[in-house]
Formats: sequence, C-alpha cells, structure tokens
Amino acid sequence: MRVYRKIIIVALAASCMLPAAAIARTAIDIEAGSAIDHDAGAALTVPKGPGHLECVPYARTTSGIQIYGDAWTWWTQAKGRYATGSTPRVGAVMAVKPFNNSKLGHVATVSRIVDSRTVLLSHANWSVPGEIERNVSALDVSPNNDWSEVRIWYGPSRNLGTTHWPVSGFIYNAAPGTRLRDAAPDRGEVRLAAQVAKPAKKKGRRSDPIGAIIAGNF
Repeated sequence: MRVYRKIIIVALAASCMLPAAAIARTAIDIEAGSAIDHDAGAALTVPKGPGHLECVPYARTTSGIQIYGDAWTWWTQAKGRYATGSTPRVGAVMAVKPFNNSKLGHVATVSRIVDSRTVLLSHANWSVPGEIERNVSALDVSPNNDWSEVRIWYGPSRNLGTTHWPVSGFIYNAAPGTRLRDAAPDRGEVRLAAQVAKPAKKKGRRSDPIGAIIAGNF
C-alpha cells in the first residue's frame, strides 16, 4: 500500500505543475523575425497578452485607438475621430488596404521609427494565422517616400515579403487637427502621438541613398 500511496502522491504533484507550464506557453512571440536589434531602445512597450489574436483587437490594445470593425473600415472610421496622416509615428496604426489574398485589410501598430523608410511593427494575424509578431520590419517602397506602399516582414521566409502592400495612411491616438511632431529615428526621444503637445515646424525629407534600390530584395 505504501508503494501505491507514493505513486499517487507523485502523480498528483505532477498534475499540479501542468497549469503553470501551460501558462508559460500562452505568450507566443515571433519577434526574432526582425532583422533589426529592436530590443535596444524600442520606443513603444508592447504588451505581451494572449499569443493568438486577430489584427483588430491587437491594434486596439497596443495603440489605444478605440475603433471596432474590420481592418479595411478603420481608415474611414478614423475620419473625424482621430488625427490621420501619411507619416509613421510611434503608437500610430498603419492601415493596410485590402489587396491580393487580404480581403479585409490589415492594421498594425508602429512600435519604433528606424529611419525615413523603415519602421518596426507589432501586429497579429499576418505571417501565421492568429499569431502575434512584435517589432518586425516594414519598409516604405513607395516611389515618393510617402508610405503609400510597404513591404512587411514575413516570418516563414525570414525576410521582407515581396508584395507591395497599399497603405491608406496612419491613424494617430490624438484628436483630429492635432499638429504632431515629425517622426525621427528612435534614440529614446520619440514619444506616443497622444503625448505630443507642442507643435513643430515641418522638416524636409532627408536624403535617402537606398531609395533607388528598395524595390529589389531587402
């Protein structure tokens, strides 16, 4: 009987440990997909949260922008409710138009500004259905450097995808008409759009030596 009691005790102890192991696996993170060292001074703290989400609820969580409905409706819904524009800023939501196999569009939160043509995005339901990717690369491939077309990191290929995704623009967590500072590479001074209070003069675009070759492989 003592042997059986020991077996039962060991079995019960093992069963009690299972929930903790299961909880430890709930935050699925594909952030290794970024080709940039995003851990060094990332400007936006991205909440871990559940490991599986659609892009819309995850964008609401990371940006604080309270818009509901399919991703393709966000740009229209934002008019008159939030400030919008064509310049990426930390905490803003990039609104990707429906294109190719994406019938409902896509929304992703800008977590860091790298340079005039590169940002890091945190989003869900892109490379793998339902999964979250944090701080992965997106490259502006528009002819006029206006972020109207982008290539976005695709996890399975471990590189930027080749598709040029059309973008409506960026939605900022600020009231319509708010003047926001121009975006700059993140060195700790870039803040969420909602925290920017003082207007700033618009700066000219910086020279971009890679502009002529970005349409090729990254």
